[in-house]
Amino acid sequence: MKVKSLLVVMMAASSLGSVASAYATDRISEDQAVRNVVLVHGAFADGSGWRGVYDELTGRGYQVSVVQNPLTSLADDVDATKRVLDRQAGPTLLVGHSYGGTVITEAGADPKVAGLVYVSALAPDAGESTGSQFADIPPPPEFVIETQEDGFGFVNYEKFKIGFAGDTADADAAFLRDSQVPINMSIFDLPVSHAAWKDKPSWAVIAKQDNAIDPELLRHTAKRIGAEIEEVDGSHVVFLTQPKAVADAIDRAAQQLRAE
Repeated sequence: MKVKSLLVVMMAASSLGSVASAYATDRISEDQAVRNVVLVHGAFADGSGWRGVYDELTGRGYQVSVVQNPLTSLADDVDATKRVLDRQAGPTLLVGHSYGGTVITEAGADPKVAGLVYVSALAPDAGESTGSQFADIPPPPEFVIETQEDGFGFVNYEKFKIGFAGDTADADAAFLRDSQVPINMSIFDLPVSHAAWKDKPSWAVIAKQDNAIDPELLRHTAKRIGAEIEEVDGSHVVFLTQPKAVADAIDRAAQQLRAE
């Protein structure tokens, strides 16, 4: 019995050692240059959707901050992002989802920003607007926005899941639908004044089952800005449903910046 008990203890210790070793491998090195990540959400959502990505990245040793865009104007959203960037100590990887790509394109001029990651996101050039990105490749028919009398828009109630969050559970899609944050629709007509991707290295995560932004538009955009592309199975909210895949892409981007 004593021998058996000893073997059990040794096996358990070996197992724990393997887990610790694997965990240590996932941790970023102490000398890594880019250790800060700022996450920027898009329209119809808030920053809480980034929780899975946040947990993945903080578990690896990154300092992660999440912007809460008011979605009242492009200037307000850029200012909200800049406030968070001001709090970063050192080089930062700026990540944007969907319309958040427009925000990071403008806010990415900040000298603390070392690189940009676009997650199912738009990336207009200077003088272009969010809306103008859809001129040649419009949104899929499943994605329907309803504009209220005050000029703020919501995603259509009946088509919310298929258009916005197709790979979520029904209960999760219902919560996202009923907690969505409306956006001032005039934002989509406002041009950016600076395209940070012209000066900063960029990466793009493309959700292959995106029904809000056509994946072909995402691919075209990523190629135009010279981004390193990674395609992931998922809906428009791929950051929510595939947090590890998105975190892996962000991690790889930060590692590559380390080598530059």
